[in-house]
Amino acid sequence: MRFVHDGTERFGTLEGSRVRFWHGNLFDYPERGDRTASLADVRLLTPVQPSKVIALWNNFQALGDKLKLDAPAEPLYLVKTPNSYLAPGGTIRHPGGGVKVVFEGELGIVIGRTAKDVREDAAMAHVFGYTCANDVTVADILHRDPSFPQWVRAKSFDTFCPFGPCVASGLDPATLQVRTLLDGQVRQDYPISDMRFSVAQLVSLISRDMTLLPGDVILCGTSVGVGSMKPGSTVEVEIPGIGRLGNRFE
Repeated sequence: MRFVHDGTERFGTLEGSRVRFWHGNLFDYPERGDRTASLADVRLLTPVQPSKVIALWNNFQALGDKLKLDAPAEPLYLVKTPNSYLAPGGTIRHPGGGVKVVFEGELGIVIGRTAKDVREDAAMAHVFGYTCANDVTVADILHRDPSFPQWVRAKSFDTFCPFGPCVASGLDPATLQVRTLLDGQVRQDYPISDMRFSVAQLVSLISRDMTLLPGDVILCGTSVGVGSMKPGSTVEVEIPGIGRLGNRFE
């Protein structure tokens, strides 16, 4: 995880209720330190600083069936812009007007090694770990202009990409379950095993289109249960084995 302690940005590992400080660079020869601090005494940042966040569409069988969408022949995705990145505990800001803003709880794949034209059987060696994410969207902007679906605009307002609280490694993504809670009520609860394209397939196929850099994040898409948020509400995305990402909407 990345965090601020005594006014200094650092990275480290979570050990129970304490954070251990590491030195160097998160991806290039990090060195374990001796110093720790209470988790309560640090302010969490986004766990990585991506050059890009790639977000999948129609990647879950259950939601595709509900929307009567055929399985795509290749991953369908958009890019969320850096101004949208938001740390755990940060406030998601309503963009104004009477628009409908929705939550989408998702698994995020964090790239750990530069990936370009990677074979599927080698793709997992380029994955650093996994994080929780909320792919916030202004739903009614998407098809406002019938001549041009506005995916990037609808999903890239300031604060519209919370992710964290950490990156967890050593997990089998096919065993993970995503739960999204709105004001404490479970609204989404779906298995990653329902993905149309696996983690390895996503990394391999997307790396053919663009170079994936350490710290880049691929949001795997969402499943049934997406819903709107009202100002004053709190949305949490929880994935056992990774943690819980919580943000207030104002």
